[in-house]
Amino acid sequence: MLQINNISKSFHQRGIVLDNLNLEVKDGDSVSITGPSGSGKTTLLNIIGLLDKPDSGEILFRGEEVLKYNAEESAGYRNKNIGFVFQDHLLLPYLTVRENILLPLLAAKKKDDEYSESSAHADKLMENLGISGFANKYPHNISGGEAQRVTLVRALVNKPSILLADEPTGSLDKANADILGDLLLKMNRDFGISLVLATHSTGLAEKMAIQLNLIDGKLVGRSKIL
Repeated sequence: MLQINNISKSFHQRGIVLDNLNLEVKDGDSVSITGPSGSGKTTLLNIIGLLDKPDSGEILFRGEEVLKYNAEESAGYRNKNIGFVFQDHLLLPYLTVRENILLPLLAAKKKDDEYSESSAHADKLMENLGISGFANKYPHNISGGEAQRVTLVRALVNKPSILLADEPTGSLDKANADILGDLLLKMNRDFGISLVLATHSTGLAEKMAIQLNLIDGKLVGRSKIL
């Protein structure tokens, strides 16, 4: 589904971060990427999601080169195919939980029937993740763990092919981190969504089928025998 070929990225102050990096992600894969701070994990996820551009290399999504997209095409690619979960939940404080979740539907400019279908999907996801009870609450009225579950539903509302999670449990205590990690894997299994996450958590990384380490700009690692 996703093939990353010879991606390189450097920054003026940090030097080379990604060095002819290669990665292949198949439908339904679960992939963890570990590495020290500054190793390029976030940069890699941002490049996959077209939030950043590499210096060289190519990214093929279902055989199509996406780095050639213009701004509008890139936005469409992200909204249709990519879900994002970050360490900070980034919920808008003046919108309710449900309104925050439905924001990507507005950005996608869906037709009425498509909006209704996706809205119903959002309600099912909220029920699945145990947050239906506070759909009408505001972000400041819920806990950090609950906010991350809201972020997860928002990331999945458009039924993306790939879920990119950047330190998704970094701001949570161990109990909530374990819950969110299990929920990410549940979404991966139940919906067949490919999961690529960057994390410092060894425990979370080891739950993924494919475990990679970003070292000197390249990915090395192994796959679990399932």
